[in-house]
Amino acid sequence: MQSKKNVKIIKERLLEHYPSAKTELVFKNNFELLVCVMLSAQCTDKRVNLITPALFERYPDAKSLAAANLSSLKLLINSCSFFNNKAQNLIKMAQAL
Repeated sequence: MQSKKNVKIIKERLLEHYPSAKTELVFKNNFELLVCVMLSAQCTDKRVNLITPALFERYPDAKSLAAANLSSLKLLINSCSFFNNKAQNLIKMAQAL
């Protein structure tokens, strides 16, 4: 599949040029990383790291986030920019997973 090959090439090139790149986002697994990245758009990593502990305590996995109440989720992430759209998209992402 061409797209998988392209992703591999891009990843290899990035790692070649930035071998010790690190993120400031705090996460424990791929699900948490995906949520953090979604929240980080137009928001600082520092702000995301303040939001996510309570978020992951309430919704520790995709299954629980997929069943989240939209209003409750918005309250948890309301200090993040564009929280209305992000809450909807987080639930959609979790449902897709």
